[in-house]
Parts: sequence; C-alpha cells; structure tokens
Amino acid sequence: MASRKIEDLHPDLQPICEQFLKEAKKQGIDVLITCTYRNNIEQEELYNQGRIKPGKIVTNAKPGQSEHNFILKGKPASKAFDVVPLRYGKCVWNEKDELWQALGAIGMLLGLNWYGKS
Repeated sequence: MASRKIEDLHPDLQPICEQFLKEAKKQGIDVLITCTYRNNIEQEELYNQGRIKPGKIVTNAKPGQSEHNFILKGKPASKAFDVVPLRYGKCVWNEKDELWQALGAIGMLLGLNWYGKS
C-alpha cells in the first residue's frame, strides 16, 4: 500500500507539504493526503489500470518514471504528494468542485505543480 506519510517525502518537499496543509486549514479546507511514496509495484498497478486492467487511466508514468517512486539513500523520498479535499469528513472526488480549485491555488502559490483539472 502506498504511503501517506509526510516523512516519506523528499526532505525539501516536507516543509512545503506541511505549509500546504496549514494554508488549506487556514482557508477552512480539510485535506487527506492520499499518497506520498509508492514503490514500483504499486506504480505498475496504477499504470495498468485502464490499459490491461479495468478502470479509468489515472497515470501515464510507468514504474520508476513517477515522482512518487523517488528514493534517496535507499529510503523513500517522493517528490510528489496527492491530496483530496474533504467535506463533512467525506472525500470530494469531483475535481471541478471549488475545493479542488482552492487547493490548486494554494499549491501553485507554494511553487508546486498542480495536476488537478480546472
């Protein structure tokens, strides 16, 4: 199972992730980190989704190509983290929802790349 731990992010990204979460909270947005690090086996499972397994295509990155697969000195050091906003404790998966747009704006202000849909 992919990690959700901030400690599994690259050391340079950890404080940015923490700031992202603080800014979201300041704006009244609850956020769940859905993924920090994932290994190549987990990446392959995601890559195969919508290709050779049922479901919607969710990534174009093959194992070892995703920023989530990065390792530093033999330890997880993901250069990416995925989030989902929460409303009343439930995940909001509709990326057109205003909560997603607010999170994207926070991320971009912090210098992150935003891959959510607008």
